[in-house]
Amino acid sequence: MEEKRGHTIFIDGPINPGFIAEAIAKHSHKKNIGAHSIFLGQVRSDKIGNEEVAAIEYTTYREMAEEKFHDIREDAFKKFSIICMHIYHSLGIVKAGEISLFVFTSSIHRKDAIDTCEAIVERIKKEVPVWGKEIFTNENSQWKTNT
Repeated sequence: MEEKRGHTIFIDGPINPGFIAEAIAKHSHKKNIGAHSIFLGQVRSDKIGNEEVAAIEYTTYREMAEEKFHDIREDAFKKFSIICMHIYHSLGIVKAGEISLFVFTSSIHRKDAIDTCEAIVERIKKEVPVWGKEIFTNENSQWKTNT
């Protein structure tokens, strides 16, 4: 297992594409990895009634969420044959089109990486106390001009 319990999961604001690219590049020296699987959760500009989502504001009970993320990681390493795993989730405001969740799994073979990544995302959505509140375009004029 590569990461320790102290690994930072939460990122303020959106997850930058450059951060994602850098995370991928850091694995090029690991010659025992044959596959990576990545999930990127992006904020959609859904229409709810007559309203359009401009952004989502993510909040959490950090200590509870970090404990749950730790449990999910530990379980994944026990259940699946993976070499490493990274999970990052946004807190605060993330605009439509920006990334709010980044899950990255690595293994010797593709099926393990893909299956692990999918299982982790499903558990995050069901078990981790992170909430998203939609911010609509008409709630604040800054969202009308920035989206």
